[in-house]
Amino acid sequence: MGIGAEVTQRLARNGFHVVVLDLNRGAAEETAARLNADGLSVAALQMDVSDPESIARAFDTFSRNEGRCDVLVNGAGIAKLLPFVDYPLDVFNKTMQVNVTGTLLCAQHAARLMIPNRWGRIVNIASVAGARAVGTGRTAYGTSKGAVIALTRQMAVELCDYGITANAVAPGPVDTPMTQVLHSAQFREEYSRAIPMKRYGTTGEIAAAVCYLASDDAAYVNGVVLPVDGGFLAWGAGGV
Repeated sequence: MGIGAEVTQRLARNGFHVVVLDLNRGAAEETAARLNADGLSVAALQMDVSDPESIARAFDTFSRNEGRCDVLVNGAGIAKLLPFVDYPLDVFNKTMQVNVTGTLLCAQHAARLMIPNRWGRIVNIASVAGARAVGTGRTAYGTSKGAVIALTRQMAVELCDYGITANAVAPGPVDTPMTQVLHSAQFREEYSRAIPMKRYGTTGEIAAAVCYLASDDAAYVNGVVLPVDGGFLAWGAGGV
């Protein structure tokens, strides 16, 4: 859904054969069928990014079916907003497991498939919440996205000898199914006022940044966190 579906479509239109790995198999297959009907090349596999065994099985199937991996986009993420002093440990751990550990494991599996060809692109979806506290309630989400940013930089340093780059896109607020649930009308208004461009981003704007980092044009871009946020991080106190 959301950013992931848009990234799938953009990469497919750019000539990639895309495999959607998603917990929601039905949604993945629906996305694949819709794009295949447009003459694009998209397949779907089920994977639970919070389960190491599920990740291993999915990548084993992927490897046998496809034989190689050129680009990995880590887009799975969850968020739950709760006050800091009452933040449940199980929710914190689950958020870290999906947003951080899942990113790590998927990148490891993908890198092993990229290394023989000495070429690869890993693009992680972080967030401006990983660089700056964005409102209250984001104890787990903000922390996890900060960890994704640090993990991206570590990947970049360790994988570049194999011709693999690792970068992250840090979206500001984007109209997606998740933000429509998490962001109240009041929060949307306040958040928009804190953005110089005075609006939420679109999934297409995020996907365009992902596609650039996945391309040959970004061959010398490595370890970068690219904010796509309408100037939110640059503005500092301007939005207060």
